Amino acid sequence: MTEEFTREEKNGLYKAIHSRRDVRSHFTSNPIEDEVLSRILNAAHHAPSVGFSQPWNFILIKDPKTKARIKQSFEEEKEKSSQLIEEPKKSKYLSFKLEGILESPVNLCVTYDPSKFGPFVIGRSSIPEAGLYSVCCAIQNLWLAARTEGVGLGWVSILSNDVLKDVLELPDHVIPVAYLCLGYVDEFADKPDLETAGWLPRLGLKDVIYFEKWDDKGNMSWKNIQDIIKTNLDYA
Repeated sequence: MTEEFTREEKNGLYKAIHSRRDVRSHFTSNPIEDEVLSRILNAAHHAPSVGFSQPWNFILIKDPKTKARIKQSFEEEKEKSSQLIEEPKKSKYLSFKLEGILESPVNLCVTYDPSKFGPFVIGRSSIPEAGLYSVCCAIQNLWLAARTEGVGLGWVSILSNDVLKDVLELPDHVIPVAYLCLGYVDEFADKPDLETAGWLPRLGLKDVIYFEKWDDKGNMSWKNIQDIIKTNLDYA
């Protein structure tokens, strides 16, 4: 069998996956070059999609006035969500820096258009959400491409979709899926911010895999699996 990827190429992919971060701060004022942004968007556009429907669109946002309106929605939604948490966790949550809307040179809204190519899309009839999942694949491609270009990306999910639809003048049938902040950063953290802050721990691989049916752990030797990963890949 022909080896399609060298060890160096494999490690490059896994490095991007393991060092990808949800960036909320440390954005520099350096603009993202058009050719770099084009490569990142092209990677997103080459994601898999149900029935080859390519149901995504990308709205680039640089206008400070537009950013300010989105930022206001973030502040309102963050305060609203904080009411769901008791102290002292509430204060800790409110202290987190959870977006870089104004600081990042480019904001990007990724949308889902279920009307592309008509009402029938192969593979979507049984699971209508497959269209949304396709857009998420595009976002992951975009995120990994950004990381390889040294561009930080933060996904701002504490927003009102109604506000996004209004501010960005989206058609009624188009759904905003992700609002992203992009920009060069001073550094990429070794670990996700919320892991470092002790908000939640990273689960072990053994904690998220079952065999054949729900909650069946099987007989796999987890130590052997971890040893294989560490032996064969520099980024594991």
